[in-house]
Amino acid sequence: MEMLPGPEIGWYMAEWLIRIGALAIVPLRRSPAAARGWLLLIFFLPAPGLLLFLIIGSPRFPAWRKQRFRRLLPFFGDVAARLRIHAPDLDDAAPIATLVEKLGHMPATGGNAVELIDDYDGVVDRLVRDIDAAERSVHLLVYIFADDHVGRRVAEALGRAVRRGLPVRVMFDPVGSHRWRRGTLALLGAQGIEVREALPFRLIRGRTRRDMRNHRKLFVIDGRIGYAGSQNLVAKDFRPGVVNRELVARIEGPTVAAMEAVVRGDWSLETGDAPEPIETIPAATADALTQLLPSGAEFPLEGFETLLVWQIHQARERVIMVTPYFIPDEGVLGAMRAAVARGVVVDLVVSKVVDQRLVNLSQSSFYDDLLRAGVRVRLFRDFLLHAKNLSIDGRLAVVGSSNVDMRSFQLNEEASLLLYDAASVAKVEAVQRGYLDASDTLHLEEWRARSTFRKLAENVARLVNSLL
Repeated sequence: MEMLPGPEIGWYMAEWLIRIGALAIVPLRRSPAAARGWLLLIFFLPAPGLLLFLIIGSPRFPAWRKQRFRRLLPFFGDVAARLRIHAPDLDDAAPIATLVEKLGHMPATGGNAVELIDDYDGVVDRLVRDIDAAERSVHLLVYIFADDHVGRRVAEALGRAVRRGLPVRVMFDPVGSHRWRRGTLALLGAQGIEVREALPFRLIRGRTRRDMRNHRKLFVIDGRIGYAGSQNLVAKDFRPGVVNRELVARIEGPTVAAMEAVVRGDWSLETGDAPEPIETIPAATADALTQLLPSGAEFPLEGFETLLVWQIHQARERVIMVTPYFIPDEGVLGAMRAAVARGVVVDLVVSKVVDQRLVNLSQSSFYDDLLRAGVRVRLFRDFLLHAKNLSIDGRLAVVGSSNVDMRSFQLNEEASLLLYDAASVAKVEAVQRGYLDASDTLHLEEWRARSTFRKLAENVARLVNSLL
């Protein structure tokens, strides 16, 4: 019997040691889907799989960052205590608000004014006007800040605020903004704006995973006007052949203090400095009942996912879920199937225009299961529908930055705005009806007629969906 040479025996044994070790380590504190994806990768490609696992396999921040976040809790607690003066009577929604405060530290408040803007250029126009009217401060937290014509326009408005003597801060994500990063730093620096990069990769003092990103889009002007939603500060057609469609909520009222607390907290996490106290809680301006849910690896549980699964299970009549990226876990899928079985109409609105091929293949692999269960899958035409929003039974709506995928559930820092009052929920539903009118309904027979090659590609993509 011919024996393998010594080096080959050593390599063979090393590969099996990696596989056996993975069986003991990978399943710990991971969902079954995530564990399955990692084990498949490591069993087929032991050395590359191990290397990738060491780089991005642990969705946790280093100890120093966790310690900084713990130091923020009294700051969040003080803001929350002052916001409770504006606590509304939520009736049946009170349990939701209680859970959301437990998850994200910020209570529900009444007395807010909510304006929904689904015109991309209109958001930029309104933001620039608010910055030009600012009298105290401007704080922007965003995933993408480009040095294109949109970024330059916002930067010029920020520069004018600096020259009026206002403190102006911008934090952007260096991975989300990687195409423009150097140009954006130069652009903002030239205007005298304080700039920080969110979650920069560090080789010293513990690294931050490059795929754990700050995906929030929160803009706060004078501590009294806030923006929350899905829109970045970049041209709507920054990808060739793809035009983005977004949804942003412009808020005035007490909830803006919660938004400012999150923005100041994120700034503090990067600088190590204690956050500046919020001096004034905005006065009530209207009747909207709202609540901010920040989520991320520092917060307990998977905040947005926990809320989503629970509320789909509570649905009685109608669920409309809008997301550009849909890679659910069993909790979300089970909730959707159970809702349909109870007679709830469930519409999932996703984009027909594709910007990320691998993600789209993985997401498409769920359509057959959803259609068989009775979920109505709607494909939005013409634009990349990058908006992320949800409505349930006319009693709850959510507008924010979180997708329905593992990345938003476990890896990204996100921000979701909950709307409880009937008028605000109706505004979201009106926008969603426009999405449905501009969408094609996917039918099971039509979907099953796709090519064998397409089905194979979807199945392969689904094997690694927990890594996307």
